[in-house]
Amino acid sequence: MGIQTQFQKFHDSIKLTREDDAYSDAREKDNSITDQIKSAFKEAGYEVKSTFIQGSFAIHTAIKSLDGDFDLDRAIVIDSDDAPENPVECKITLHDVLEARGFKNARIKKPCVTADYSSLDLHIDFPVYKHGFILGHRLAVGKRNSSEENREWLSSDPEGLIVWVNDDTIEGHWSDLSKEEKAQFRRIVRYVKRWRDVQYTDPKHIYSIGLTIMLKKSLRTSIDDEDRPNDLLALYDTIDCLLEEKEFFTLTNSDPEKYTIQVDLPVDPFTDIFQKHGEPVGTELRRKFVRLRKKLKEAIDESSLKKQYEILSDMFGDDFPIPDEDPKGGNKVYMAASGIVVPNQGA
Repeated sequence: MGIQTQFQKFHDSIKLTREDDAYSDAREKDNSITDQIKSAFKEAGYEVKSTFIQGSFAIHTAIKSLDGDFDLDRAIVIDSDDAPENPVECKITLHDVLEARGFKNARIKKPCVTADYSSLDLHIDFPVYKHGFILGHRLAVGKRNSSEENREWLSSDPEGLIVWVNDDTIEGHWSDLSKEEKAQFRRIVRYVKRWRDVQYTDPKHIYSIGLTIMLKKSLRTSIDDEDRPNDLLALYDTIDCLLEEKEFFTLTNSDPEKYTIQVDLPVDPFTDIFQKHGEPVGTELRRKFVRLRKKLKEAIDESSLKKQYEILSDMFGDDFPIPDEDPKGGNKVYMAASGIVVPNQGA
């Protein structure tokens, strides 16, 4: 069994789509809650003109959580002509719907309304936008008791972000991504998200969209002439590029061992995703990425498949299983993409 086969099994065990049976209950709740939100908004005088899925489902990089919870990120869009001057009014209407539906911890956060469904392992985020032909999308920003200066309809481009991630083009590539390269990119994102969940006790500030943007801008694919992927090499090269060739991490002036992190949205409003957590997140995330790169290199250089699995399982968790015995073949390196076996040349 080659290492690429193991990576594919790992990917299949962690990936999640809205069509999966495991997500059926969450999908059903999503549909019924959205219908109720539409009714409440219409009654309040700002009819919903459209809704769409945001987040990892929209860009095909969702993974199963370690605790079995499901996430839902659905945008609610109203017409600019119907929108109230105070954006928080819409969010209060939405909050009331969620409380009536049995959600717990329903709260109005600055960018969205969020809650947990009490009888189902489901966490939801509902951002509200108004949309006009000229101004495009504007996000309802503000908490329930925010002062006038702390609430606004913020210019935003949520659909543009989805298009940017899903687009075939990529910086530094001589041509558009092929179908196989796009699939490899999405696998890499899923691998890194699971790595984050395994390596962090509390990963709440290691935002998935931040990781996704970093990985796409740093992507180095590995597909041979017969369209066979080498995910181990692609993952190593991508992390290496992320650390060495991009400017996501910057040394602080006060301490030579601490780093800040900056990852700007590639679309309106072009804000830094980590702006509130630059130094603590930057220092620890870079340290963990450096260790991941080191371990991936060890796996590449390792001649024993079983030891490769052990290295990778340490990084990615139990969903990357370790065989009971080393596959037969002696002291050889198995090239992941093609299945070619070559003599071990050492590290």
